Amino acid sequence: MPTEKRDSVGYLVKEKKLPIVRACRCVGLTRSAYYRPLIDRTKRDAPVVEKLNAAVAKNGRWGFWKCFQWLRNDGCKMNHKRLHRVYCNMNLNLPRRTKRRLPKRPRVPMTVVPEPNHTWSMDFMHDRLYQGKSFRTLNVMDEGVREVLAIEIDTSLPALRVVRVLEQLRDWRGLPERIRVDNGPELIAESLQNWCAANGVALAHIQPGKPNQNAFIERFNRTYRDEVLNANLFENLDQVREITWQWQQQYNEERPHDALNGLPPSRYRRMVTNENSTF
Repeated sequence: MPTEKRDSVGYLVKEKKLPIVRACRCVGLTRSAYYRPLIDRTKRDAPVVEKLNAAVAKNGRWGFWKCFQWLRNDGCKMNHKRLHRVYCNMNLNLPRRTKRRLPKRPRVPMTVVPEPNHTWSMDFMHDRLYQGKSFRTLNVMDEGVREVLAIEIDTSLPALRVVRVLEQLRDWRGLPERIRVDNGPELIAESLQNWCAANGVALAHIQPGKPNQNAFIERFNRTYRDEVLNANLFENLDQVREITWQWQQQYNEERPHDALNGLPPSRYRRMVTNENSTF
């Protein structure tokens, strides 16, 4: 606004030949403001703008007063009113969307110990009923003996439902040393991490975008997709659960597995357990 008034005064003085005093009075600008030299605020505020950008980039949820106190502690002596003007000019007062970033995941070697309850793996799958309603499945596998421990089916499977499935498996099977999972929202949830920490189970997250690091459950998912989900038209969830349960029993008890010397997973587990118990 002062710049526009200064331009108006200049127009009245040059074009209308008015005295400066009268021109300033017409536009409501004091003579001291008219004679004051212009200041390039972009250059003057550049250091503060740089520091504000650094603070917001590192701490995307900080508001104005957090940034103000941080700059004060960093040695910036700018008045809070002036800093708020710069803050608003940068549109930092508007709601900011911050991208959720996953922590860096180290690559975990896929070493397979041929014994039960050493490493489990979990993953989700999606499909639809005949009328179009979608549902999800939570698949849990024991990698050491390739045995399917659970296939939980429902329209929604949040983190607390995952915890409930693991508690049911604990009562029946015990718990493994670690569970290999991807970085889905249910599998990085605080409730699941707290439960695993309380039960002494390590969560081995694979690297983002690297499903091959969870190859055992991915290979099982393809088999389950081909032999059950793609082979049937389901009318309701109870039908999905019933057909899946029958197929799971056949998979564990009868279906030969190439990696187990042609034995079914359950039979291989019993053989390994008996051999270990003799020592």
